[in-house]
Amino acid sequence: MQRFANPNRFLKAANAALPWCAGVTLCCLIAGLYFAIFASPADYQQGETVRIMYIHVPSAWMASFIYANMAIASAVALIWKHPLAHIAAKSSAPIGAAFTIICLTTGMLWGKPTWGAWWVWDARLTSVLILLFLYVGYITLVNAFDDASRGMRTGAVLAIVGAVNLPIIKFSVDWWNTLHQPASLTRLDAPAIHSSMLTPLLLMAFAFMGMYATLLILKMNGELIGAKIRSLRIAQAR
Repeated sequence: MQRFANPNRFLKAANAALPWCAGVTLCCLIAGLYFAIFASPADYQQGETVRIMYIHVPSAWMASFIYANMAIASAVALIWKHPLAHIAAKSSAPIGAAFTIICLTTGMLWGKPTWGAWWVWDARLTSVLILLFLYVGYITLVNAFDDASRGMRTGAVLAIVGAVNLPIIKFSVDWWNTLHQPASLTRLDAPAIHSSMLTPLLLMAFAFMGMYATLLILKMNGELIGAKIRSLRIAQAR
């Protein structure tokens, strides 16, 4: 991976992967929406409300996955001084925050007809809300200093420390009595979900994963181009 620390090499590889990521995203999104809306049945208890799950669950997965990537990138940046790791973490933050907002919003839309309330201070919901605050805090910190490198380092520390919230999100439904349903796909015996519902769920998960990769490449491209422009302006000013 060290060879990709060179921005030019990274840009070359990323731009080559970009159309494939966008293509996978589009195909999985179209197929996932078709199966979610037309080919999957309504739930015998939740009715048509269950279709919110096909957006809510993958966005929840992505919210935690992206933050984990941020924490890893931040650790790499602080320990090995990888020049692109800070940029990867910074570029991931707004994407992860957007998925977290989608997760919380769809969760409230699902909670109103299911629980009778838009919001409850459930352990899973509260820990995901904390995750959103961590995203916002990171974004604020990296932009709060005139010295960009200092902001990056401070944000990296927050990202690493905040990773302790990820296992809390994952196991909150097992550690505490909550209204949120337990895991359905990671059981040791078999997934507690029928294939007619599992198919659109996984397709949407792949679509969101491809969307993250696509947006991350575009965001990192913009950050690197912006850094080059700033360097040229500084050189011209001298």
